[in-house]
Amino acid sequence: MSDINEINIVKTDGVVITGGSELVDSSVLNTGEFLWGYYFCIENNSDEKITLIGKDWNITDEEGRHFCDNSEGFSGEIPELEPGEYFEFSATAPLKTAHAVFYGSCKILKGAAKIAKNIRLPILTFDVKQQKSLATLN
Repeated sequence: MSDINEINIVKTDGVVITGGSELVDSSVLNTGEFLWGYYFCIENNSDEKITLIGKDWNITDEEGRHFCDNSEGFSGEIPELEPGEYFEFSATAPLKTAHAVFYGSCKILKGAAKIAKNIRLPILTFDVKQQKSLATLN
């Protein structure tokens, strides 16, 4: 992603999640739809292996519509990350409003005990005005 709105980082128990969003296709502005892209990099900075087993991701737009992805894996993958390894994930979300908020968590298994934990994701904003102001700075 080239024109990421802003980068947000969350650190929990040695797991670092970096996220960003961007307006992918500005030509959809004429149709009343907005195609947003989002990106996450999940780094295992702990001293134990982790397995990324699922996610509970939510988008709420400015009209109160709620979209959810509560599923196993990431595009069919169940990534296993040794200490020092990372996994990158990106996707798109078509929305009917110029503003929305992305939030949620990913579910991991950590260590030999395979203890399940939910790791909070960075909150991302999908904001056309912010995207346009960033574009004028570039």
